[in-house]
Formats: sequence, C-alpha cells, structure tokens
Amino acid sequence: MILIQRISKRYLLYQRPLDRLLDRHGEEFWALRDINLSVPDGEFLALVGPNGSGKSTLLQIVSGIVQPTSGRVAVGGRIAALLELGAGFNPEFTGRENVLLNSEILGISREDMKSLLPAIAGFASIGDYFDRPVKEYSTGMYVRLAFATAIHVQPDVLVIDEALAVGDAVFANRCIRKFEELRRAGVTVLFVSHDLGLVKRLADRAVLLVRGQIDSEGRPADVVNRYVGLVHEWQSRDVAGPSALEDRASFRHGDGASRILSVTLHDASGAVIATAASGQDVSIRVVARFTRPVEEPIVGILIRNRLGIDVYGTNTRVEGRQLGSFSAGETLEVFFTFSCRLAQQDYTITAATQNWDGSSQDWLDDVASFSVTDLRAVAGLASFPTSIEVRRL
Repeated sequence: MILIQRISKRYLLYQRPLDRLLDRHGEEFWALRDINLSVPDGEFLALVGPNGSGKSTLLQIVSGIVQPTSGRVAVGGRIAALLELGAGFNPEFTGRENVLLNSEILGISREDMKSLLPAIAGFASIGDYFDRPVKEYSTGMYVRLAFATAIHVQPDVLVIDEALAVGDAVFANRCIRKFEELRRAGVTVLFVSHDLGLVKRLADRAVLLVRGQIDSEGRPADVVNRYVGLVHEWQSRDVAGPSALEDRASFRHGDGASRILSVTLHDASGAVIATAASGQDVSIRVVARFTRPVEEPIVGILIRNRLGIDVYGTNTRVEGRQLGSFSAGETLEVFFTFSCRLAQQDYTITAATQNWDGSSQDWLDDVASFSVTDLRAVAGLASFPTSIEVRRL
C-alpha cells in the first residue's frame, strides 16, 4: 500500500549558479502542491499529465529519492523503482555485477539474487552483453536489464516512470504480459506514462496532474478523456497550456513563417479522441498561424509506429489542394480525413507546414500520439478488410 498525505515540493530557481553559491534568494517553484493519494494493495495506478506537471517528482518522493518540502509518504513492503535511465547502475560494472549490486541496495541476499539471475537475463534478452560493462549498452539494452531487475526482485510495490517508452514492440509486449503476472500476484504498481492506450489497458485507476496539483482521478478512460479534452481546450484557445508543443514534440525546426498551434485526432462526430478502432473514419486536425505573408503553403502529416517507422504520410500538395495566399496573423485549419486501416498498436503524429519548394516553415516530430484497437489479431502495420474464398480441389 502507498499512502501520500499532503505532499508538496518546492524548488528555488536561480538565474546564475553564482547566486546559489552566494545564497541569494531564488525564485520559488512548486513542483507539487498538497497531493493526497492512497493506493491500496494490488492496485495499478497511472499518473498522466503534461510535461512539468509533477509526475516524475511524485514518483521520486514515493521512492525515497527526493524528500518532500512538506507532507509524508508511507509505503508498505519492499519497493522497487525504475525511474531515470542510468540511475542505480554503475557504468563500469557488467550487467551481472549491477544486478547483484542492486540486491544489496534492496536488502536481498546475494544467494537469493543469484538464483534469479537466469530469469533476469532471459527476460532482458541482451545475450552476451549481460557480462559486458553497462557503459557499452544501447539505451534499449539498458532499459531491458533495469526493468527485468526491478520486476524479478519480488517487490511489494513497483514504481515505474515511462519504462516502456524506449523499448521495442517485442519487449513492450513482454512487459505487458509481466504486468499481468504482477497483477495476479497482488503487486501494487504506480506508474507514469504518456502512452494513453497503455494507461487504459493496464491501470485500475488514473490520476491527472496539472501544474503540480490533482486535476481529476477515477476510471482510466474518464481521466484520459479529461486530459485529451484539456489539451484540446488549451490548443483551441491558441495557448500552450502547461506544456508547449515543442515540449511534446521530439524535434522542432523550420524558418518560422508559420507556427503550428495544435495537432489533434478526431472521430466522425468531431470529438477529440486518443484511441481509434481499426477501420474507423478519423481526422487529423492541424491549426497553424502565419507570422509573415506566405504564398501557397503546404500542410502535411506523418504517422509513425512506436519504433519510429513511417507508416503513412501525405500533404495538401500531394492531395491536389492548393491553399492560396496568407497574410501575417491569419490562421489556417486543415483536416486530413481517412479510414484508419492500421493494426492494433500505438502511433505518433508528426505535422508540418512547408513552403511550396518543400522547405519547412514549422515541423513538429511526434507531437501527438494515439492508439488503435482491433478485434482481429492481425500481423504487421495494416489491417485490411479481407474476404476468404475456399475451394476443395
């Protein structure tokens, strides 16, 4: 069980490192304010919210890594945490040595941990690198080993911050199956994820944090819909909200002739959605404002899967739509409507405004995400309507 009572966390921000050394008064920033939560034994609780809302800070406090400014946290039983990439592992030690070192940190005997080594190595699937220094690992290998260690030490409470964000699809599916085992074993799980489809699939309850405070909590689907609605509201008012678009995008570039204000996915009724059924008619809405006069701009979209593979992309020029001339200050709205014939996976949306020669005005990589559900367990990236004809010859 996890009991969080009136947790607040304040940081002092200094303009220069010298100000900190001279103990000059810094600007107060409250990462968390008066958070109260109770997570009963065996519950899977998801924290969602924009970047900077305090999710990771709360996990660090629950894990004992960061001390709160006020309030208290009580955790019943052994806790295992998978937070920042790189935390807890010595880069000079091998994977095997780091696993054994973690056993001492967690209070597990070395003999007990040695008995778990085959299972940890098998789950991580890093082969001979298990006996190589961790500094030689790729990001994916590091995460696989860290996650495998955390879930095999038989914790009572597991705290995870975006553990699946850098893993490939095979590893993600393996983790999800392991989560189901943990659920059956009665392990309490507190996790942060920007993958809203994963939140709906795994969580028993979700909490939405905004500006360091609890905005809402309850059924995962309801909280996710509330979050998506807030994002749409911030964008429709042409404001960045707690998280600017560039914070959500993995990369942004362009000459600045226009700025993309919002990128959202909609169903046929116009409602903003985060999950679509395979074959459902959907629209991607892109809103952009011009900062200087532009002739014949182009607006485009690109859908990628969670491995970063380009799945589908198009733009207004490809589709034969010329947009005309725009003056500085004018706003453009474009809807790309199509039948979502994608297989059940998680996807991201990249959006761009461009000049007629193809150079970028504003390009936002992976600025929005959505999930696709499908009743059929098809393989690959696409889910086509298929008829089967059978003859006995």
